[in-house]
Amino acid sequence: MIVEMLIMAVAFVFLAFLNLYRLAKGPTAADRMVAGDSMDILVCCAMVLYALYSGRGIYLDIAIICALLGIVDTMLVGRYLEKKRWLDK
Repeated sequence: MIVEMLIMAVAFVFLAFLNLYRLAKGPTAADRMVAGDSMDILVCCAMVLYALYSGRGIYLDIAIICALLGIVDTMLVGRYLEKKRWLDK
């Protein structure tokens, strides 16, 4: 089971670098928002993976709270970008 967790950790690191590249280089604000949201999902999945590794359930609670805050953050930024788009026209 440790080998599978190590493989998943390496995959998370690779995906995090791809997300950071899109976050820094994204041509539009919507691309950056999607990259930030997927980074939030990666962090939550990494917390679940660490909870499985360490055997402590507190990390699952923190992952759930992080996921809920990520949803609220995405809705707020999306609403801001929508208002900004309508003001430009």
